[in-house]
Amino acid sequence: MFSRSEAFERNRGLISPAEQEKLAGSLVVIAGCGGVGGLHAHTCARLGIGRFRIADADSFSIANINRQIGATTETIGRNKAQVTAEMIRAINPEASVEVLQENICSANVADFVRGASLAIDGVDFFALPARRIFFRAAWESHVPALTAAPLGFSATLHVFADGGMSFEEYFDIHDGQEIFDQLVRFFVGLAPSGLHLQYMDLSSVDIKTGRGPSSIIGSQIAACLVGAAAIRIILKRGSIPTAPSYLQIDCYRQMVRKRRLRGGNRNWLQRAKRVVLTRKLRALGIDRSLTAIVGGQSAPQP
Repeated sequence: MFSRSEAFERNRGLISPAEQEKLAGSLVVIAGCGGVGGLHAHTCARLGIGRFRIADADSFSIANINRQIGATTETIGRNKAQVTAEMIRAINPEASVEVLQENICSANVADFVRGASLAIDGVDFFALPARRIFFRAAWESHVPALTAAPLGFSATLHVFADGGMSFEEYFDIHDGQEIFDQLVRFFVGLAPSGLHLQYMDLSSVDIKTGRGPSSIIGSQIAACLVGAAAIRIILKRGSIPTAPSYLQIDCYRQMVRKRRLRGGNRNWLQRAKRVVLTRKLRALGIDRSLTAIVGGQSAPQP
């Protein structure tokens, strides 16, 4: 028979019994249950967080096996959110899990973030319009929101909450920009220190399929960063640096960067990096691939 107190007893010494009860009653919402979203859910469930609202319209494929915790030979073809919900309930049968087998959009995002203690980004890298919708809804609802990007053998963490910059302010993304320009800004803003760029081959990126170089190492680091931030935020254990502060940990190079990027992507050095990255991606033809997909139109309005 399941016993919640026994299941999470080993958290004691790190999490007090009273804090464990608070986690059990806290609602975490996760948009996307793939590479990082599934691992975020897994980590939060083992920390003892007891309420979840998760969303994903996609199904697992064999290409997900290298990094997505829900992807196995037995789950290929199944909905990612449904599999993730089963995983959470297998860890904690008392957990409440609301499942949306659809992606975040303007029609459902307000209800999705409503009442949440924390909002976590697990949206596909190239699905920037959906990510903007998600972060804007969390910001307007005063729900702290996290993005942790797995980049090669590294991961980054950004916290968007009251007292800091919003997602769109930090990345300097706004309506009317071409989607290619938005993606460049997003990529540069995720990892201003670029610890992963020394060994990452960007020529392997395929926008048509959404393929990019990725590994379980980066995804697991991202989940650890999110889990630790969730503890600090939900349990109100002092302040946590918000954007424009950022953190990147690279296990392969054994390096850490924890800095405050004054002005976010409006910083002069970030603007210079955008120019360099734009030229490199255009040389690889990534801008043409993206234009072929979206028809050269400005990014969809959130």
